[in-house]
This record gives sequence, C-alpha cells and structure tokens, in this order.
Amino acid sequence: MPEVLQNIKDDLDSKIGSQITVIAQAGRKKTTTRKGVLLETYPSLFVVQLDKAEGTFERVSYSYTDILTKNIDINFGREVESA
Repeated sequence: MPEVLQNIKDDLDSKIGSQITVIAQAGRKKTTTRKGVLLETYPSLFVVQLDKAEGTFERVSYSYTDILTKNIDINFGREVESA
C-alpha cells in the first residue's frame, strides 16, 4: 500500500467508533451526505454504520482512494463544514 494511503488508513484507525459525516459525489453537481459511526477499517476500505434515519442501508463502505481523489469528504463529529 502506498505511504499516502497508509497514512489515511492510520488516521481512520485512530478514530474508530467516532461520529462521522461523509459527503460523497453523486453525479453532476449533486452530493449525498450520510452520517453515522466509523465502524471498521480494512486494508483497502472502511465501513460506516449509518444512523437509523439515513435510509434503507445499514452500512456503507468507501475506499481510501475515495478520500485521496476527493470523491468523498469526511468530517468527524456532528457538525458539517460548509464547502
């Protein structure tokens, strides 16, 4: 695993169990915002346990490259930073 991706994974490893907000690109000028808890990290992806009010999915996973390429933006805590 490249060093930059390992740094992202190490950072997320230290925040397992924390509240997380994930803002993902959903197409042209559209984003989806999901809130939950950082549940687990794996060698190439991480899993977020979504809040009950977030819809039909209980868990979603994202890769570390999504963060690196800015396909998603993550924030810890309940506050969402305005872009």
